[in-house]
Amino acid sequence: MTEVPHLSLHVPEPAVRPGGQPDFSSVKIAKAGAVPRPAVDVAPEEIRDLAYSIIRVLNREGEAIGPWAGLLSNEELLTGLRNMMKLRAFDARMVMAQRQGKTSFYMQHLGEEAVSSAFRKALDKGDMNFPTYRQAGLLIADDYPMVEMMNQIYSNEADPLRGRQLPIMYSSKAHGFFTISGNLATQYVQAVGWAMASAIKNDTKIAAAWIGDGSTAESDFHSALVFASTYKAPVILNIVNNQWAISTFQGIARGGSGTFAARGLGFGIPALRVDGNDYLAVYAVAKWAAERARRNLGPTLIEYVTYRVGAHSTSDDPSAYRPKTESEAWPLGDPVLRLKKHLIVRGVWSEERHTQAEAEILDEVIQAQKQAESHGTLHAGGKPSVRDIFEGVYAEMPAHIRRQRQKAGY
Repeated sequence: MTEVPHLSLHVPEPAVRPGGQPDFSSVKIAKAGAVPRPAVDVAPEEIRDLAYSIIRVLNREGEAIGPWAGLLSNEELLTGLRNMMKLRAFDARMVMAQRQGKTSFYMQHLGEEAVSSAFRKALDKGDMNFPTYRQAGLLIADDYPMVEMMNQIYSNEADPLRGRQLPIMYSSKAHGFFTISGNLATQYVQAVGWAMASAIKNDTKIAAAWIGDGSTAESDFHSALVFASTYKAPVILNIVNNQWAISTFQGIARGGSGTFAARGLGFGIPALRVDGNDYLAVYAVAKWAAERARRNLGPTLIEYVTYRVGAHSTSDDPSAYRPKTESEAWPLGDPVLRLKKHLIVRGVWSEERHTQAEAEILDEVIQAQKQAESHGTLHAGGKPSVRDIFEGVYAEMPAHIRRQRQKAGY
């Protein structure tokens, strides 16, 4: 009688543990300019291979090459560089503020600045982002005041959300930034629903959903893909693959799909992977997907291959689960330095101008911080007012609440 072998459970493990030698040999990187740019109305089944490659524009020499290049002017690229530098400086100051006890926690973008900063420039006013907590570049790139962001982080008396949200969970309808939810993945379904509503109204606005690699394991992610695919919602489905969830490597959430972009293939959704540290590539792919949505051709799923250089949050210690030198070995480099190099190659930037810009941007951030810290504490009297409780809750304030406000002197 044949002996039946005992079953064993497969649990994916990272290639390297703390103290080991960083290894990114599994990240297959296409040459810059090598991945073709398909027509916007291409059938999803014709570009399945794009879910397994990586679209790149900038080569090692800082040159922009290939079919995805040539979409941005010198001025637009210089603006993009300054936006990324501003986000990085903003992060550094807010991490310091958290260490000084001025806010409870903070989540920085170090190494991922190109993803949200470039993406925002591919959208139009009125389009709506449904972000996670690492897309503040959407606001920075849309000229949202840094002092307002800091007011929200500090939850001070000038906080535009009146203390109703956790730090860094911004919200601005005017800037196409739907309020962030700490319940990860819920925003993915909301983005699809918003896009469906836009289509039902015969509007021209599109939505963008955002999620990290770890949260794609949530059921909301898959539900969103079902609805987006079925109803051809005008939505861009973004997955930021920064290699690490809170403390688990990407292999846990990715499973056996090979890439996160490949998740879209089973739903008949065109899926692309892009170098998330290449500002030009991010913009080009986002613009392609946005045009597809506006032409009523349905959703596009984009995986941004990047790396979280810093900790998950100020409450996290990444040295407990990955090698300390892993970020230095990341093969796709630093997004700020890569765009800086490209602009120098184009002859419109220099080391001297970059150093000067760093000082100017830091001063701008510090001035915004001083202004934010000049405001008093929200609910300084220890008790929220009627206004604090009810304003902004109702679309139209009920009569009895209005009477209470009048009685209270508002």
